Order: sequence, then C-alpha cells, then structure tokens
Amino acid sequence: MAMKIRLARGGSKKRPFYSIVATDSRMPRDGRFLEKLGTYNPLLAKDDEKRIVMNLDRVNHWLAQGAQPTDRVARFLEAAGVRPKTARSNPKSAVPGKAMAERAAKKAARAAEPATE
Repeated sequence: MAMKIRLARGGSKKRPFYSIVATDSRMPRDGRFLEKLGTYNPLLAKDDEKRIVMNLDRVNHWLAQGAQPTDRVARFLEAAGVRPKTARSNPKSAVPGKAMAERAAKKAARAAEPATE
C-alpha cells in the first residue's frame, strides 16, 4: 500500500483551509484518510505560528513507516527541520513565454533603430 502525507482541502469557496493527513495514495484528495497530522491555513500571515500546525511525532512515525510526503508537505517538513533541504531546479521558470519574448524583441528593435525627428 503506497502511503502519502498530503493536504486535504476544507473550508468554503475562496477561503481554503487544509488538513495534513496520512492516507493511501489511491484515495481521493478529500476522501478517506488514516490519520490527521496537522493543519495549514494559507490565509494567515507567513510569520503566524498557527499557519502550519503539525504533530511532528506522528509525522515521523508515518515517515518511518514509508509514507512519502507530497512536494508542499515536504517543504513544510523542511521548514520544521524534520527533513533535510533538497535542491530544486526548474530552469524553465526563468525563461519568458512566447508573447513576452516577442514583446522584448520588438522593444529591442525599436531601441536599436535611430531616433527620427
């Protein structure tokens, strides 16, 4: 059974609230879970201690059982010091899209042509 530690969404429309849960990976996102491990409230300020609340003993238990955290939960665990930081590389994130590249080329062409009065 493939175990995951992931977020389950709650809250109302445009007011998200997430539970950090241990679940079987085949279950739906907001479906059945084995244990609630904490909460995440993205609407609170980033420096608020209630933004991310986790029971680290139980998280470590599930990690020892072989549960794999999702990317977002892994970032929470890195911030809490439970997991070592991993280097992430997305070289395409800095490359502009088609439209922006075309605009930049037009702007460069306009700047290169001599000014006429």
